[in-house]
Amino acid sequence: MTRMHPEDQENVQETFEPLTAEQVAELRKRQPLLSVWRVVSAQVVLGLLVAALVWFVSGQKAAVYSAVYGALAVIVPAALFARGLTSRVASLNAGAAVFGFFLWEMVKIGLTVAMLFAAPRLVNDLSWPAMLAGLVVTMKVYWVALGFGKVFYPVKPI
Repeated sequence: MTRMHPEDQENVQETFEPLTAEQVAELRKRQPLLSVWRVVSAQVVLGLLVAALVWFVSGQKAAVYSAVYGALAVIVPAALFARGLTSRVASLNAGAAVFGFFLWEMVKIGLTVAMLFAAPRLVNDLSWPAMLAGLVVTMKVYWVALGFGKVFYPVKPI
């Protein structure tokens, strides 16, 4: 890593230039914002696919219910998180947005943990491998959204 020495900083010129409105519009066309609701929708679809795969492999209703519950342990908190982030309060100012992000992230984690603790009581004949499969696959949608951005927000040629 290269460091700048204090004596070199005197010769550095300020090169920051703010973007014009047209440049901002062009940048937003090339790099649109990712909708959290698209990510939640993708989690729902993958959760259903995991449940179908578990049904195909095992043929047991209890395993399917376990996989669905594992997916719901990710989807329900994620939907609550998305709702909290898209509320009017979270968009008042930067401080409220940062506080809202951390607050809703803690709520999401707490609800996920609570749902996992409640799983043996709520799902009859709980299959832990099926539940964990549903949980892990739906949780990995976040990484898929980052890695395959074209799927979640296609870039239109200008």
